[in-house]
Amino acid sequence: MNVRQITGLLMGCLLAISAATAQTNVRVRGTITAIDGKILSVKSREGKDLKIELADNVSVAVAKAIRFEDFKEGDYVGATTLPGPNGIQVAVEVHYLALTVPEGQLAWDLQPGSTMTNANVASRVVGNSDHELTLRFKDGTQRIVVPGTAALVRTVPGSRADLVVGEYVFIGAQQAPDGTLSAARVQVSKDGVKPPQ
Repeated sequence: MNVRQITGLLMGCLLAISAATAQTNVRVRGTITAIDGKILSVKSREGKDLKIELADNVSVAVAKAIRFEDFKEGDYVGATTLPGPNGIQVAVEVHYLALTVPEGQLAWDLQPGSTMTNANVASRVVGNSDHELTLRFKDGTQRIVVPGTAALVRTVPGSRADLVVGEYVFIGAQQAPDGTLSAARVQVSKDGVKPPQ
């Protein structure tokens, strides 16, 4: 073999290894059906029975309800919205975000046609029934109506003990090429408050 053939063979091996180790991000929403060591079993909202391998140092966060008045200017939040009348976005839920989550807007899969806006609160208006938030992100601002039916949530640190059969979870899992799922973080319901997103 000459140098060119060896180089080509090595590049082919590296590409094969990269393809084999590539993982896809998958959002899992559903109810815990069992927990056995590092394996969390979940019945997804689509009715699938999933097994998710938890990292040894898995981070668990529990959902806690908040009031609209708790939002302050400058807070970093995520808002899932649906189109409302006159093009105004109407919130399905609003939750606090970690500063490490990228800002901006993207299509979201909570409900058909929903959008997620990750941004800082620029202003808020407290109304008699519906409220309003104006969110500012690098590409602009978004005015959002927040009805009384919207879920308003903050996550707080939890522990593995909070992963209980019957509780609802939201997990940003990694799916390997063979279909196996793993997760380093789990958001779980507590006291009837579900992770909203």
